Amino acid sequence: FVQITNEEPEDEPLSREERAAARLSERDAAEGNKEEAVTEETEGDGQRDGEEAEQLDQTPMSSNKPRKKKKKRKTKKTSAGETLEDNDLEDIDSLLEKIEDTNGLSQQTQGGIIADSRPLLYVEHRNLNPENELKRYFGARAVLGDQRPRQRQRQYVRSTWLTAPKNTWPRYSKTGIAMQLVDTRRGVQYFTFEHHREYQQVQFKFLDAVESMDPNNIVLLLQMNPYHVDSLLQLSDVCRMQEDQEMARDLIERALYSLECAFHPVFSLTSGTCRLDYRRPENRAFFLALFKHLMFLEKRGCPRTALEFCKLILSLDPENDPLCVLLLIDFLSLRAREYTFLTRMFQEWESHRNLSQLPNFAFSVPLAYFFLSQQEERSELELSQARERAARLIQLALIMFPSVLMPLLDHCSVQPDARVTSHSFFGLNAQISQPPALNQLTSLYVGRTHSLWKDPAVMAWLETNVHEVLRMVDAQDPLVEESEHKRKMRYQSAPRNIYRHVILSEMKEATAALPLEVTSQPVLGFDPLPPLDSIISYTRPERYLLHPLFPACTPSASGSSLPRGSSSALLQGDIRHDGDEEAGAGQDLNQGVNRLMAAMRDMLANIQFQEPPRDDNPEGDGDWD
Repeated sequence: FVQITNEEPEDEPLSREERAAARLSERDAAEGNKEEAVTEETEGDGQRDGEEAEQLDQTPMSSNKPRKKKKKRKTKKTSAGETLEDNDLEDIDSLLEKIEDTNGLSQQTQGGIIADSRPLLYVEHRNLNPENELKRYFGARAVLGDQRPRQRQRQYVRSTWLTAPKNTWPRYSKTGIAMQLVDTRRGVQYFTFEHHREYQQVQFKFLDAVESMDPNNIVLLLQMNPYHVDSLLQLSDVCRMQEDQEMARDLIERALYSLECAFHPVFSLTSGTCRLDYRRPENRAFFLALFKHLMFLEKRGCPRTALEFCKLILSLDPENDPLCVLLLIDFLSLRAREYTFLTRMFQEWESHRNLSQLPNFAFSVPLAYFFLSQQEERSELELSQARERAARLIQLALIMFPSVLMPLLDHCSVQPDARVTSHSFFGLNAQISQPPALNQLTSLYVGRTHSLWKDPAVMAWLETNVHEVLRMVDAQDPLVEESEHKRKMRYQSAPRNIYRHVILSEMKEATAALPLEVTSQPVLGFDPLPPLDSIISYTRPERYLLHPLFPACTPSASGSSLPRGSSSALLQGDIRHDGDEEAGAGQDLNQGVNRLMAAMRDMLANIQFQEPPRDDNPEGDGDWD
């Protein structure tokens, strides 16, 4: 396609007036050779009408025969007028569809039906580009009208799938990141990112910049190393706190570009069989960059593209799901109107993943079935089955998680009727008596998806099923007591990946319900809540901490990921080397310093900058008072 776009400017300067002037000036000179020229064009291009042959006769005589044929084809295309760019883009999309058809992959229909032969987490390259989704909403000319000429000038840019490099980015050079194939088992390939020695040195400087608690040091590091991934992730959070969303998104895209340029030749984004271990610190940046990127895409109004990135994250480690994107994929499926994908995922994964025990799947799946029952293009049998499944599943969800209803109605500004408000099953006691871990899940779901329930038709359907559930409660259905027992036995504590997801999502309703052991420790944007069983491949060299808050000449040797979530990791382990009699004193000192540093880093994480750093204020101390 690059060759096609590079040839377009050669024909654009020829306007209709110029072609008419050339035709008049050369008519007499070409009169004697008209028959010979028409014969040559007929042999080269096939059947032509008289008007097209006459236009070919009027081309300048200095051009050779192959050039004359190319001119004719371009003239014939441009005769349609200004719709050339739109037609070319449609041809490219159709060409991509034909290529996927030849690979044995069936296409997705307008109704959202996904063929059974396609894997559940199959990722399509074209759905990773938000411009393709925006073109469907606003048209190709509105999205790409001003970008095409600038793209032709970037001949050195490497083609990537995750993001498109921009003219404002520094020129890319090798950063010292590589990807290696670790193992292959049962058709699944396990990869890992690796940091070369030069990148490790930059990583050590970055960790020093983080410990200094001054974002200006990260900016200086990026000026020397513009594609250092962790610096880009951390500075993106700083820009987001300054409400500079455009710069924050740009930094995340640059981090994705840097990581994609380091891909292994056989690493595939679409197959769903390539794995990355989140326990390795080198791999975490890719997970986090993908997650932050999809959050920006969702806010930008590209839910279909965000869903594709969510599937990509899940395919990298579907068993452990380190960022717990299962709490998000249902919302993106409903936003993108991919109802069939959501119901298929529930059917295939419910048996071994117990998705119905997550409040988001318990409520979103019946909502997807309800939306499917409203599609008139489906058969009557399919519509009736969808209605029955929607009613059965929403009733089970209300019985299992009664604490969701009242906050959901409150967010939708809906006042329930007297029977619902006066009944104890959905009352305040249902919210108070639920375990803290369940409160986090329900708060996260209500805060994220309440806008999808505001449809009057959805509310009418929900009201009918709420009254049916109250009838079952009054009749003392054994399912009600069984569900109450399950709630008390389960959800005692949430796994670490759910806490990590809540922190990254930044939902106020869910972060307020986080336990003290999570909120008391600082969380850094480039690695929130690192796994407790991390696999460290290289460690920072032993050095002395000269910060005035630390004791003088206290040695510290920590791994590359140790400062990535807790400052206490900087001081653990080395103080106890002086003897058993000093172990207690060292531990007390450790805890005191940890609490002090945790408070300072928490203040840093919540601080709001008045203005970005400028050259006329080199000290930058005014914003930190």
